Amino acid sequence: MSAQPDGISPASGPEPARTITDLRFTDRLVRELPGDRSDDSRIRQVFKACYSRVAPTAVPEPELVVLVPEVAELLDLDPTPTPELAEVLGGNRVVPGMAPYAACYGGHQFGTWAGQLGDGRAITLAEVENRAHETWEIQLKGAGPTPYSRRADGRAVLRSSLRELVCSEAMHHLGVPTTRALSLVLTGQPVQRDLLYDGNARLEPGAVVCRVAPTFLRFGNYEIHAARDDHDTLRKLVRFTLERYYPQYLDGERMDIAGFLEEVVRRTAFMISEWMRVGFVHGVMNTDNMSILGLTIDYGPYGWLEPFDLDWTPNITDASGRRYRFGNQPQVGHWNLAQLARALAPLAPDHLDDIRRTLDIYPGELGSLYRHTMLRKIGLCGRGDTLAADDELLSSLGALLVEVETDMTLFFRQLAQVPLRASPDEAFAILREAYYEPDAITAIQRAMLDDWRRAYAARVPVEALDDRERRACMDAINPLYVPRNYLVQEVIEATEQGDRTAVLELLDVLRRPYSEQPGRAKYAAKRPEWARHKPGCSMLSCSS
Repeated sequence: MSAQPDGISPASGPEPARTITDLRFTDRLVRELPGDRSDDSRIRQVFKACYSRVAPTAVPEPELVVLVPEVAELLDLDPTPTPELAEVLGGNRVVPGMAPYAACYGGHQFGTWAGQLGDGRAITLAEVENRAHETWEIQLKGAGPTPYSRRADGRAVLRSSLRELVCSEAMHHLGVPTTRALSLVLTGQPVQRDLLYDGNARLEPGAVVCRVAPTFLRFGNYEIHAARDDHDTLRKLVRFTLERYYPQYLDGERMDIAGFLEEVVRRTAFMISEWMRVGFVHGVMNTDNMSILGLTIDYGPYGWLEPFDLDWTPNITDASGRRYRFGNQPQVGHWNLAQLARALAPLAPDHLDDIRRTLDIYPGELGSLYRHTMLRKIGLCGRGDTLAADDELLSSLGALLVEVETDMTLFFRQLAQVPLRASPDEAFAILREAYYEPDAITAIQRAMLDDWRRAYAARVPVEALDDRERRACMDAINPLYVPRNYLVQEVIEATEQGDRTAVLELLDVLRRPYSEQPGRAKYAAKRPEWARHKPGCSMLSCSS
């Protein structure tokens, strides 16, 4: 028998998952950055601090409704639901080793500086270091008041908490950079909210969602210190950020601010191009909702584009100006990055030209990513000798999607099924499923569609793909299942009525968004007419 390597017994194997009390906790941010001198949750302005120490507020009856096993695995956490786990993830218990805090940050909201904002209902419990030496921040949203709660109660309702859990996990499986969600806990404590800000407040079930990310640092964390001319705290925070997440831009005492910003610019451009690919509308792209890692964070009044509409926004607060509408998200990303650049500039007074040049990278980066993505959605790669033709193909397709009310998700999946040699009638028979009123489409509109399809059919052979290969390429980038607004609303209502299986089934469907799942056709169906104007299915607010 051969000898075993040192330190390994014949019976050794993978380490078992840990209970919540046995996780490896760390508190790097709390230890290394300046904190609030006061440790109570009294509402106040907090100066010269990156965080305030505050504990979650207990709830009467924590019920663990969802525990996402893949996220538990990231933490080395045993995914078996237990009363102890419900207590911790509901905010009733702080495990030794945890160092709970709420972050201090500011932000531009709808284009206007709002001053101090901060974690008004989010409390980071701890950072968890897993066996792979990755560090994950675990944060409870809806866990009670903090110094940053302003006039709010620090709580969240089931409606918004379930939406956040479902969408963050859906985005991950779609391949979009995002924070994750570990759990959903019902609190047994009703919370009063006014869904549409129309004076019709009602009691809703309270809930806590546990969010997970390498960090929840956002643009506003840097803006608040720059706005207060607190360059000492700003410098410490930027250095901490570079040490932990961007070490390539740190050389001894020298911080490469322009290089750091360029990385954030490119990550943000990629994230937003991915939003556009899948039809996601964030709804409230304030600078305090923009991740320094280029992750999608803070799922509030988001929505999924069902009829293709560049002007659509799900946020009722944004209904008049539509600043955060689907088609404006790339431009808002650039504006937000400019605010981050302005906040970082005091740390690099001799490199302001470099910072400006870095910001100028964004339009080209986003444009290139988006163009390439849209070509891939129709099964093309794009070549130098097809540049003008491809641009015309994309432009005319966009006009068609606007001209006829078309379900964005279904259109690209159905287009993949249309043989290139199909007759106009054969093609329309396949594509009609994507149209909301196919029988109302006029002869002129049909002719426009046929003209586009002929140009498309002439272009595809340049890629040397047959119909089977083209469909495989298109199905790999165009999802069939997304968390449609009305589907999530149906699950919310079912959960409020006591059904604990509906959300689990939806999460399971969304784990495989690109693969057809027999027996689950209802999750790919376009929006029914009853959902066109129903609250929660069409327009939402930040109320949670």
